[in-house]
Amino acid sequence: MIWDAIVQPFADFSFMRRALLGCFAVSLGATPVGVFLMLRRMSLTGDAMAHAILPGAAVGFLISGLSLGAMTIGGLVAGMLVALLSGFVTRVTALREDASLAAFYLISLALGVLIVSTRGSNVDLMHVLFGTVLALNNPALLLLCSIASLSLLLLAVMYRPLVLECADPQFLRSVSGLSAVTHFTFLALVVLNLVGGFHALGTLMAVGIMILPAAAARFWVASAGGLILVAVFVAFLSSLSGLLLSYHFSLPSGPSIILVAGLIYFLSLMSGPVGSVAAQARPRQRFPN
Repeated sequence: MIWDAIVQPFADFSFMRRALLGCFAVSLGATPVGVFLMLRRMSLTGDAMAHAILPGAAVGFLISGLSLGAMTIGGLVAGMLVALLSGFVTRVTALREDASLAAFYLISLALGVLIVSTRGSNVDLMHVLFGTVLALNNPALLLLCSIASLSLLLLAVMYRPLVLECADPQFLRSVSGLSAVTHFTFLALVVLNLVGGFHALGTLMAVGIMILPAAAARFWVASAGGLILVAVFVAFLSSLSGLLLSYHFSLPSGPSIILVAGLIYFLSLMSGPVGSVAAQARPRQRFPN
């Protein structure tokens, strides 16, 4: 029974094994980045950047069709351009960074959908927006695994400055020249992982595997290292469960993965030991004076 329900789909079909490997690679690379986005109160920035890569990917699609290289380069250029433009507008005008980023990402999203829908088919638009995790090929898997490896390496190198910047960015800025380097390298990692996740889950779903596991982990542990471990485990579990639901019930794979992550988040929100609804409702122990 367990074999038929869980193991056999991956044992019998290579596309399921490829999808699982691709999702695991995205989880390893993107989810720790999502933890730091959450700690830095930048969770919605990830959502904005996910939409910002769409016009670049669409231009790559126009030039070379569903080409891995062209759409990856286009997405990277568009994501970094939106990040730099929003930062520039924030520094030379009175507009705050969140409003500036929201304006640019809405323009990018509309432009990307317009490009794909006018020059491609509805199938192409669905591919760009929601991904094709069940159709990952060897080059796509190599790209996802490379992004995950690079992300883990850079996060290991920058771990202490990142944690310190989450806790007290002003202090890091005053004692070290690494603040700006850390910030822009981290933004580059966000864009890179969103571009990688875009090939598997599409622009609309890629940010889900980055943010939802991190948000769920917040209700189980408090330390940064613990958050990363729990978030990656949640992402792995969501990927495995979502793919199995997609296989057994003929559901779209990307949304299934994100909905499982959303369910785990909701359960964590209600019953986790750290700051959840149940934890807040418990009577607090009073110590005698």
